Amino acid sequence: MLTKVEINRLRSLREKKCREEQGVFVVEGAKVTGELLAEGFPLVEIFATSAWDGLAAAARARVPVRVITPGEMARISHFPTPSPVLAVGRIERTELAPGEMARGFTLALDGVQDAGNVGTLLRVADWFAFDRVVCSPACADVFSQKVINASMGSFSRVRIITAELAGALAEAAGAGVPVLGCDLEGESVHALAPLEAAVVVIGSEGGGLSPEVSARVTRRVTIPRHGRAESLNAGVAAAIVCDNLRRVRQAAGPGDPVTR
Repeated sequence: MLTKVEINRLRSLREKKCREEQGVFVVEGAKVTGELLAEGFPLVEIFATSAWDGLAAAARARVPVRVITPGEMARISHFPTPSPVLAVGRIERTELAPGEMARGFTLALDGVQDAGNVGTLLRVADWFAFDRVVCSPACADVFSQKVINASMGSFSRVRIITAELAGALAEAAGAGVPVLGCDLEGESVHALAPLEAAVVVIGSEGGGLSPEVSARVTRRVTIPRHGRAESLNAGVAAAIVCDNLRRVRQAAGPGDPVTR
C-alpha cells in the first residue's frame, strides 16, 4: 500500500520545481515506459497495476516494480484516465562540449514553450538522425511528461542539451558552420547546397527568433508558400528543413562539392 507521503511525492513531480529538487521525473503509459526500458534509460522505480504486461522487461532492466491497485494508480496518476503503469526516471542533463556544434547536424530550439511542439521536434530530430537538439533555457522542460509523451520514444534516443543559445551559435558560426534561421523573407530551403554540418534554428510559436539568437543566424531560409496559410507549425517547418538537408546531402555524388 502506498503511503500518503509517497502519493504526495509522486503527484508533486508534475511541477518542474519539484522535479529539479528531487532529481527525478515521471512518465506514464505502457508504450513510453516500454520504450524507455528497451533503450536502457535509467529508471529508478515503476508503479504498475496487475494489468501491465511489462514485468518481464522491467526485470531484465533490473528496475524495481511495485504492484499497486487501480485505486492507488488513480491517486498518483497525472492523467484523467490512469494508465496501468507509471515510471520514475532519473534526470540526467548533458552539457554541450566545446566545438561540438561544429560537427554534424544540430536542431536548436529558441524559446519553444509548447511542450507538445518540443516533443514533436525531438521526434523530427530522431527521424532525420540529427546529432543533437540544443534547447534554450526558455524552452519547455524536456523532462515534463507532455514533452516525453509527445516525443513518442525519441526522448530516450536523441542527445538533448539545454544551453544558452546565442553563445553556442556564435561558436558554431565562428567555426564556419551555417546557422540556418527560418524566415519568411529568406532564400528557398530547396536551393540549399549539400552541407557537411549545419544548425537549424526554430523560434518560439508566437515571437519567432529572439533578437540575440537572430543576430547569430548566418543564413535565412524559407519554405516556399503556394497557398494562403499564414504560417506552419514549428514541427512541420523543422521537418521540411531537416528533410532538405538530409536529401541534398545524401544525393551528393562522390565528386560533388559538400560545404560547411
